[in-house]
Amino acid sequence: MILLVAAFSDPIWRKPQAAPAFRSELPSGGTLDAVIIGGGIMGLSTALHAARAGLSVQVLDAGAIGQGASGLNGGQVIPGLKYDPDWLIEHFGKERGEALVEFAASTADAVFDVIRDEKLAVPFTRNGWIQAAHTETALTAAANRDRQWRSRGADVELLDQAGIAAMTGAKGYFGGWLDRRAGVIDPLSYTLELARVGLAAGARITEQQRVVKLSKDADVWRISTQGGAELRARSVVLATNAYTDGLLPGLAQTIVPLHSFQIATAPLPAELAAGILPGGQAVSDSRRILVYYRRSPDGRMVLGGRGGMALPSSAADWAHCERALIRLYPALAGIAIEKRWFGRVALTPDHLPHLHEPEKGLLAVVGCQGRGVGLMSALGKRMASYLASGDARQLPFPLSPIKPIPFHAFRQVGVAAAITWYRVLDAFER
Repeated sequence: MILLVAAFSDPIWRKPQAAPAFRSELPSGGTLDAVIIGGGIMGLSTALHAARAGLSVQVLDAGAIGQGASGLNGGQVIPGLKYDPDWLIEHFGKERGEALVEFAASTADAVFDVIRDEKLAVPFTRNGWIQAAHTETALTAAANRDRQWRSRGADVELLDQAGIAAMTGAKGYFGGWLDRRAGVIDPLSYTLELARVGLAAGARITEQQRVVKLSKDADVWRISTQGGAELRARSVVLATNAYTDGLLPGLAQTIVPLHSFQIATAPLPAELAAGILPGGQAVSDSRRILVYYRRSPDGRMVLGGRGGMALPSSAADWAHCERALIRLYPALAGIAIEKRWFGRVALTPDHLPHLHEPEKGLLAVVGCQGRGVGLMSALGKRMASYLASGDARQLPFPLSPIKPIPFHAFRQVGVAAAITWYRVLDAFER
């Protein structure tokens, strides 16, 4: 995964000085069980669990590990999908739907379990996530979501107006929904630590290796890199998500990549910090163009939201995030914004992850929908099981054909217009 970096993009997350470089030599002979293209959370989770299953695995990343959205996101670990359990069962049928609900419920566990089991050096807090309702309609939807998950034993709670005000300190919410299964992490540390333990488990991980060609010879895939290397593997997994290019024809046209912009304040004074997210939860709101926010381990307020389609050219490109922060927390108007950065997310038209296998042994995963930390951690483990067994029942989502979005070349223009219109609606909605 490659981040297109502006000169002034300055993330809050910092790569530890002791973090390893992944520059190992590529194997020159033999046939690997799997080559994974993309060293983000999906690719690294797959590699770790595949290596633990005894498979020979090589990860190739066109940039540096942690340089893409996996290391740059807000670090919110949210279980579930965009859809609630009842919808999933109605849409996928009872058997697959129930299995998918069970999988969706487990995605945050996948992150915190691997942190514990592999002893990852990752700062985290698991005190929950709040979905904040900015209208009565959104609160009704939250009540419906609460009913469905509580009936399945989830540790969740519907919040009234007083409750959400106490938990967030923010202005303007009618109520919300607390999911205690969720939490927050340092996403860059998590990505780098996944790579470290994957390497220790036997996976090979190599940075700065762009794959430029895939071809098949009998039952073996040939993977050619820009540097002239050629690898052989029984299976290939494309885990490039929002950074997908033309390597697999048509795949990039199945997603809409968007920029997610984030800001971080200076560390908050104690008198202000005391009333803002005192329990350490993360928050996402219910607006059409939502914002998401949390406190950082060093006491900063971190807030993100969708930005422009073009690469940023000045600090003004983050102004919408600053406006949202002051709308929610007027007392922060005088606090300096010290960090600004951005990454890419990938959306699919149906807001679900898509799994493809256009040819035997050639797999692709796209569509995090903004929930990639938990979702891709859990999905990587299932993908590793599929690579080891060949049993498609290990995959929570059905394998689907690659279907490019009609008029994809014009899609981003339409999305940009929709974002502008949705912001207008959000501004007037009560």
